[in-house]
Amino acid sequence: MKKIALITGATSGIGRATAIKLSEYGYHLILCGRRKERLSDLESMLSRNTTIQTLIFDVREKSQVQQQLGSLSDKWKSIDILVNCAGNAHGLSTIQAGDLEDWDAMIDGNVKGLLYVSRFIIPQMVERRSGHIINISSVAGKQTYANGAVYCASKAAVESISEGMRLDLTEYGIKVTNIAPGAVRTEFSEVRFKGDKERAKKVYEGFEPLLPEDVADMIAYAIHAPERVTIGDVVMYAKAQSAPTTIFRK
Repeated sequence: MKKIALITGATSGIGRATAIKLSEYGYHLILCGRRKERLSDLESMLSRNTTIQTLIFDVREKSQVQQQLGSLSDKWKSIDILVNCAGNAHGLSTIQAGDLEDWDAMIDGNVKGLLYVSRFIIPQMVERRSGHIINISSVAGKQTYANGAVYCASKAAVESISEGMRLDLTEYGIKVTNIAPGAVRTEFSEVRFKGDKERAKKVYEGFEPLLPEDVADMIAYAIHAPERVTIGDVVMYAKAQSAPTTIFRK
């Protein structure tokens, strides 16, 4: 019987790459995101390989999460793999100049959104005594950098939540994997810099960053590791990067 994987943030970046990778293995996929057109395009592309269900909601909105996940039919409710990819960075500023709306967006998306989705899905994993949760944090959750305190704090929360999930769920046969990527070429910087494409482009100049497919490959490996193995915590850097803000550019 094919397993079911639910992926949040599937409309771009790591989430989209993960959807493509898992479709190659034939997983039934529940793809979640805010942008209907992108989800429809992804569904059309992947439905040749497997069965797709799309759910349109914002993880920051608890009522939307509950309504959309609650709408799944019985055959889709037994989710084997949860990949929490949805997240965001908004702004780059000191604490004293921080934008409160940016803070709310990051905390609501990176922390509360992950919790809302996980809380809905985990009980059925516990009941079946099986499942695998993959949370995407960041190297920013392991080392705080200047002008990024709230984003770093939100990703540090993901690190703590992942550890707490593992402590709570291992006895039920549920694996928990935390993956912390460094610089990945996605829409991340465009969102952080409010659509300033030129500023975002400079983030990745002078070195070869990670690609979303690299992280998707790691997710696939964690999922397909032997049953006796849990990949607990992974840090992924581009070859030219040695710390969150230390990148050797040519």
